[in-house]
Amino acid sequence: MSQQDKSPVVTNLKLKRKSKLLEVSFESGEVFNISCEMLRVHSPSAEVQRHGNPILVTHKKAVNITGIEPVGNYAVKITFDDGHDTGLFSWKILFELGNQQVEIWERYLARLRAEKGSREPLIDMNIKYS
Repeated sequence: MSQQDKSPVVTNLKLKRKSKLLEVSFESGEVFNISCEMLRVHSPSAEVQRHGNPILVTHKKAVNITGIEPVGNYAVKITFDDGHDTGLFSWKILFELGNQQVEIWERYLARLRAEKGSREPLIDMNIKYS
């Protein structure tokens, strides 16, 4: 099996609450910092993905992660502070979001502009983490 055919394996996850980033380290040595907002708006949940016709998730600029639970040896369930907790982020999904985040984010921003959406939260929240 070639390196390309192998599924990526996460070796470490580190939540950086203040900067709202999830640092994901892979067995291959690659490390990606993925924003909580990007994870939330690209959640692999059925609620967001709608069977291959993803909805546009808006108003998540200030979202953060409140919990991360392992699911076997292949994924994590992420709980966000807006209550969303139904997406299972496989190692493959985390790798794709990290490795292609510039392109994925640009497509998201273009769709947001086209549909006149906003990243800004609907309610101003001032949360302090200790």
